[in-house]
Amino acid sequence: MEFYKLIPHDTKIDFVSFRKFTYIFSILTVLISVGAFIFNGLNFGIDFRGGFLMEIRTQQEANLGELRDKLTKLDIGDVYLQEFGSKNDVLIRIPSPSNQTQESQNASIEKVKTTLGDNVEYRKIEKIGPKVGAELVNNAMIAVIISLLAILIFIWLRFEWQFAICGVVSLAHDCVILMGLYSICHYFELSANSIVALLMTACYSIHDTVVVFDRVREDMAIYRSLTLVELLNKAINETLSRTVLTSLTTFLSLFALCLFGGKVIFDFCFPILFGLMFGSFSSICLACPLLLITGVKYDGKDIELGLNK
Repeated sequence: MEFYKLIPHDTKIDFVSFRKFTYIFSILTVLISVGAFIFNGLNFGIDFRGGFLMEIRTQQEANLGELRDKLTKLDIGDVYLQEFGSKNDVLIRIPSPSNQTQESQNASIEKVKTTLGDNVEYRKIEKIGPKVGAELVNNAMIAVIISLLAILIFIWLRFEWQFAICGVVSLAHDCVILMGLYSICHYFELSANSIVALLMTACYSIHDTVVVFDRVREDMAIYRSLTLVELLNKAINETLSRTVLTSLTTFLSLFALCLFGGKVIFDFCFPILFGLMFGSFSSICLACPLLLITGVKYDGKDIELGLNK
């Protein structure tokens, strides 16, 4: 079977009939995510809780892997290294534990200096206070809220308000579950990269959803004899091949990066991979079935549909 026929053209899966199970699963995962956020909190990285930043210049080309191994053994928390400018310039970021005092932080800086030795030029050492982290949290929340509102307005203008509501609910579902990953698994720190992963998940999810919604609207103008349930199933199945193949190719790329990209790449790519899976799920199984609990105009008539149909 050719790869492009992985999903047959005449697929007729009755996705809408599973909507009760979809709703239950989605509600449970959202509740678990919210509960984890309330009771377990988040593991904030240096961008949010503060720490210290060191800018160094090595005499020879810096080996980030070797430097990371040395600093990790100091047991001073997660160490982030980034090459910037020339290959001899390295930026070191070390977050502060919530109970760390000024004295213990100074001791951590001295440990780093001792480990790096005298052959390193320390160009800048500065502390990042928690106030900056609080401002970043507020800015990140504002960015996400503005993004959701912009998406809501766009879909409202492009389709109808029912589609906009269902699209944003589906999108919020994906974002909440992704934040639940950060709450449940404290291995992943919430950093500026996490906000990027969150927005990438939102963009991918809403892109898939809009493709399905566009096919729903096209089919509404063509198939007048179908019920709305049949029409939604038809639209989902018609776009299923595109959704699966797009998600699969993206999944394989991210999976390869997670396996072979190292810890820094893994911490960035795995949340996106996780969000991608739930984004594809919500586009196929959640966004369209949610139209059944709103009123949509189909064949010139307002149709009130309940969960029991």
